Amino acid sequence: MTDHPGYDPTGSAPGYPPAPPAPPATPAASPAPAAQAPPASETTTAAAPSAAPASEDAALRQAMQRVRTEVDKAVVGQAGTVTGLLVALLARGHVLLEGVPGVAKTLVVRSFSRALGLDTKRVQFTPDLMPGDVTGSLVYDARTGEFEFRRGPVFTNILLADEINRTPPKTQAALLEAMEERQVSSDGASMPLPDPFLVAATQNPIEHEGTYSLPEAQLDRFLMKLVVGVPERDAEVSVLRRHADGFSPRELTDLHPVVTAEEILAAQRAVGRVQVTDDVLGYVVDLARATRQSPSVQLGASPRASTALLAAAKAWAWLNGSRAVTPDHVQTMLIPVWRHRLQLRPDAEMEGVSADAVLTSVVQQTRVPI
Repeated sequence: MTDHPGYDPTGSAPGYPPAPPAPPATPAASPAPAAQAPPASETTTAAAPSAAPASEDAALRQAMQRVRTEVDKAVVGQAGTVTGLLVALLARGHVLLEGVPGVAKTLVVRSFSRALGLDTKRVQFTPDLMPGDVTGSLVYDARTGEFEFRRGPVFTNILLADEINRTPPKTQAALLEAMEERQVSSDGASMPLPDPFLVAATQNPIEHEGTYSLPEAQLDRFLMKLVVGVPERDAEVSVLRRHADGFSPRELTDLHPVVTAEEILAAQRAVGRVQVTDDVLGYVVDLARATRQSPSVQLGASPRASTALLAAAKAWAWLNGSRAVTPDHVQTMLIPVWRHRLQLRPDAEMEGVSADAVLTSVVQQTRVPI
C-alpha cells in the first residue's frame, strides 16, 4: 500500500494520505515563515483566530492517524479499506464492504471500532432475522399492563451488520430510517440514535448461494461500497507470520481506544468547514450528468449521489490537510461512492462492463475545471 492518495491494488478505496504534521507543542513555537506571515496592515491579534483552528485541525488529523496505526496492529493489507471507513465516519456516512469470505471484512470493522473506543454492536444477518431484531420492538410488561419499547442493537455508535445480504429485503429495510434519519420510530414516537453513528455492513458477492441482492433504495443509503480483495503476496505472508506467532483475530487484546468521541465529533465539524468552490460543485454535477448519458447505464447518479460524493471529497480533503476540495479529491472518491449507485443496462452487463469501468470512462471524458 502506497502512502500517497490513490487507490489500492484492488481499486476498493483510497489509500492512506501522508501522515499529517504534528501539532505545535506549545503556543510559543517558532514563528511562521515569512510567506505565511500576515500583511503589515493586519495586527497579530487579528491573525490569531485563523491560527488556532489550523492547530486544532492538525491535532485532530493526528488523532485519526492514530486510529489507522492502531488498526494496523491487527489488519494487514487492507489500508484502503480502513481509510474508507475513516472517511465515511468523518463524512457521517455508512459503508458496505463486499468481498469473498476470509478477506478480513469483519476483522477490519471490529478492529476499527475497537480503536475508536465507541459503543459497538454486531448483528449476524440470517434468513430468519426479523426487523424488530434489529431496531427493537414493543414488549408487553405484565407488571404495568402496558407496552414498552425494547431497544434493538441499532442503538449504538457503530453497528456491524455482518453478511447483510443473507437476510431478506424486509429485514434489510429495517435499517433505512436509522441510516438516513438517524432515528427509529415506533408506535408514533421517534427515538434518536447515538452520535456518532455508523453502519458497517459486510456482504459476500451475490453469485454465492443463499444471498439476497440489496434493493437500490437500500444501497443508496450507503455512502461508499468498498471492495475488499485478497491481499498481495507479501501482505498475506505477514498475515501467516502473525498467526504463527500466536495472533488471534477473536481477541484483539492488543488494540486499545486511541481517540475519544469528542475528538471524532470535532473532526466531523472540521470536515464541515472545508471550502468548496462553484467550479468544483459544477464538476460534480457534470460527472453525475455524464453517468446518466452513458450508453451503458440505465440509471445514473442521482442528486443524492452528488451530495454523497461532495461529503466524501470534503472528508478526504480534510484528511490530506487541504482547506478546500479540489477535482483530485473528487476523482479519488468517485468510484467507491458511486459504484453501487449505477444500474447498468442488461446488454452492457452481458458484455462484461462494470460500474467501475463506466466511472473511469466518465472521469476521462469530463472536463476538469482549472
